[in-house]
Amino acid sequence: MSDYRPRVLFLAGKLTNCHQVADQLRSQFDVDQFDDVDQAMAALRSGAMYHAIFADVGDFLPLERALVDQQSSLVLNTIGEGVCVVDDRGACVWANNRMQAFPPEVYDRVKQTCISARQIFAEQVSPLPVAKRPRRRSKKFGFQVGAERYFEAYVSPVIDDRGNVTQVVAVVWDASSGRRLQQKIDAIDAAGRELVRLEAEAISKLNVAERLRLLEEKIIRYTSDLLHFDNFIIRLLNKKSNKLEPVISVGLPPEALEVDLYAQPEGNGISGYVAATGRSYICHDVEKDPRYVLGLGHAKSSLTVPLRLHDKVIGVFNIESQSSGAFNEDDRQFAEIFGRYIAVALNVLDLMVVERYTFADRMAQNIVREMAAPLNDIVTETQSIIEEYIGHDDMRQRLNKVLDNVEAIRQSVKDLTQGAKTVLGTRDVEADSQSPLAGKRVLIADDEASIRNTIADVLGKFDCEVFTCKDGHEAVNLIDSQPMDLIVSDIRMPHRNGYEIFAAARRRNETIPVILMTGFGYDPNHAIVRASQEGLEAVLYKPFKVDQLLEEIYKALGITPPEPAKQPAE
Repeated sequence: MSDYRPRVLFLAGKLTNCHQVADQLRSQFDVDQFDDVDQAMAALRSGAMYHAIFADVGDFLPLERALVDQQSSLVLNTIGEGVCVVDDRGACVWANNRMQAFPPEVYDRVKQTCISARQIFAEQVSPLPVAKRPRRRSKKFGFQVGAERYFEAYVSPVIDDRGNVTQVVAVVWDASSGRRLQQKIDAIDAAGRELVRLEAEAISKLNVAERLRLLEEKIIRYTSDLLHFDNFIIRLLNKKSNKLEPVISVGLPPEALEVDLYAQPEGNGISGYVAATGRSYICHDVEKDPRYVLGLGHAKSSLTVPLRLHDKVIGVFNIESQSSGAFNEDDRQFAEIFGRYIAVALNVLDLMVVERYTFADRMAQNIVREMAAPLNDIVTETQSIIEEYIGHDDMRQRLNKVLDNVEAIRQSVKDLTQGAKTVLGTRDVEADSQSPLAGKRVLIADDEASIRNTIADVLGKFDCEVFTCKDGHEAVNLIDSQPMDLIVSDIRMPHRNGYEIFAAARRRNETIPVILMTGFGYDPNHAIVRASQEGLEAVLYKPFKVDQLLEEIYKALGITPPEPAKQPAE
């Protein structure tokens, strides 16, 4: 049987002044008996909770008012905002507990704000009758107290029957955290706009690798200064392989960059999950999260957000910390905002390279078309002259030399139209068994057979021992199993990119020189930037001349190139 008994307030009056009634109620209820209204009202205002009130009808009205006052006061003192009423003289006639708890300087600023608001309300005169006048809207105000605290207030007018503003009511709250949040978002937004702003004059003076390096420096600076993230990695999605390839890394060990991750929700770490689902992920404790894979040494927590471009995920932005629970929803929001700008900036640089490639290709095609007719005319006229000089062997020999030169021009132009799939000037290379390159073991890695075989043929003429690989996997395996004097690799190949081949060479022997090649500067994974920071010897931008190739090879091997043979005087 329950011991619970409802509580009743009993106020003795003319009709209820009977102890027998109170005694009968006590058999069923806990009764608090009072002999006058003031005592009963004091009990109600004290916060005591009653289930029923037993009183004369004449005494009930003041008790009801006291009960309403008590409930209103409870509500106003429970809410998190400060509430006050300021009269027409600027005096605060009532304030809830929260308002009274504010520092004096805040309290004074609220009163000043209320006085200003009352003047504004009083000046809003309407020609309509009082009954038909529109209700005067509340106004929002903001003010700063000290260097760090910011407050906001809604002020509403209290209007009498004649339309006069007699008082104003203010609801005040501390908006410092929201203000700081907005200021940080604005700062990140400004940094993002700076990230994607490319000044034509400055950019035109930089090659592709230098542009990428400039962008990387900006990303690292803003990520550290604004977001306070010091250990992070940016991976871009390779659409062909679905692999998440590292682009920019700060504070993470090399072995973390060598982990192969793909955009799949299972078995590819948090980055793979985020890239596959497009949803951000906060890992509060890496030891308890089965999705986490190798990253920062002694990592305790991580934050990973997708990089989006036109609603498509093009990569991930992964931040790690050596503290547990280091990231919250604000950090997630900041990283997502900045990540959108990172995606746009990387895409802009890629578009610039693609534009350069298509422009060069279009220009080469135009040159071929424009040169075709004049060259044909030269051949036709030369052949006619040869027929006229029968018996003049010396003259016919010279004219045939003209035809050979025309054919050489055609071949050179044809090579030029091949763009990144050719090496220019290979026909002029002569074999040299006495070359200082003789016996050097050189690995050539390129998925374009024409490039791979052409470079191999050129180096073969200098008695180099050449090894060719058609993809990154073959190249890495060969590096691990065979000693090499030099590695020449394309940056974009199946299975492994140029940076991974460079890293494999460094693991094998830190002194092995590496030269990377790229078509018109296209470097989707920023392999050039990353490798350059770690000692890359040179970069060749296709199509390059064979002389450039040989010059960089001599330089990388530390060999003085032989003096060019002197042409005999005619």
